[in-house]
Amino acid sequence: GVLGSGDFARSLAVRLVCSGFRVVVGSRNPKRKASLFPAAAEVTFQAEAAKKADVIFVAIFREHYSTLCDLADVLAGKILVDVSNNTEINHHKESNAEYLASLFPACTVVKGFNVVSAWTLQSGARDGNKQVLICSNNQEAKRTVAEIAQVMGFTPVDMGCMSAACEIENIPLRLLPAWKIPIFLALGLFLCFFTYNLIRQVIHPYIREQKNKLYKIPIEVVNTTLPCVSYVMLSLVYLPGVLAACSQLYYGTKYRRFPDWLDQWLQHRKQIGLLSFLCAALHAVYSLCLPMRRSHRYLLIETAVKQAVEKKMTIWVEEEVWRMEIYISVGIIALGLLSLLAITSLPSIANSLNWREFSFIQ
Repeated sequence: GVLGSGDFARSLAVRLVCSGFRVVVGSRNPKRKASLFPAAAEVTFQAEAAKKADVIFVAIFREHYSTLCDLADVLAGKILVDVSNNTEINHHKESNAEYLASLFPACTVVKGFNVVSAWTLQSGARDGNKQVLICSNNQEAKRTVAEIAQVMGFTPVDMGCMSAACEIENIPLRLLPAWKIPIFLALGLFLCFFTYNLIRQVIHPYIREQKNKLYKIPIEVVNTTLPCVSYVMLSLVYLPGVLAACSQLYYGTKYRRFPDWLDQWLQHRKQIGLLSFLCAALHAVYSLCLPMRRSHRYLLIETAVKQAVEKKMTIWVEEEVWRMEIYISVGIIALGLLSLLAITSLPSIANSLNWREFSFIQ
């Protein structure tokens, strides 16, 4: 059974029907909502749907839970699956699932399917996150909902008892929790190096020689800044491992807990490394764009004119040519190796490698 007629309820009904379940939908306006659901799903009033179903997905907002209180006798002894989310993290003192359980003490409440989007339900598990987080105080109810999730093509994950519902409901509201510190670190480094390069390449020549080089800011200054950020970030990936090893050698044991700052640093190494790769890749793109600038063309023409005026046949400098060729070649190799590190740090790739293979690549 599905109580509700919103987007998520419709997507849920579609996936359940496609998975071979007999579905009955409870709505306050069944005649008006029937056309929105699959033909194989029965759309009726909420009380009728509650009578016909043993497992009922409650696909309505928390504010409307009280409207179901009239169905308490009909819902008694049945499994209610709470799929709701909040608009803010820890918006209420108790989770939505715990609140639903308090309203219907004669029912068994299971929290689940809230981390799955309506789009994923419509298109199937192949186009989204396959994990369905489930928690409840009743093991048999959890097993029943887990079996339904498996038939639908998802991977159920048992998160424990109902006290975990609050954590599960907060998951869809978090914005890159593991990336905040690395991103702020990268932005801070970028700002420091950008300020230094701006003073060195633009402000200093203007003060000393009255040369206007503001045109360098969008491309050249940024391009000089990106590799600085990249190699500092890359060093910050491997430095905490060295500090951790020194700590273990100093205390003579590997079982002593690291300080909180070092522990947090170790946990963010993957994100710091991927941001280092991003800066290196942007640097490569910016470098390829250098000859495309209008200012570069003007400088080439100016150099050619000066050479013609001075009647020079060639300005070839062997040392500079070799230096630039080697510089670009080593840069390409370095970017290739960094790309390999970045790719193997992705979970889908890292999981296919054993520990020896991963260590060898590192």
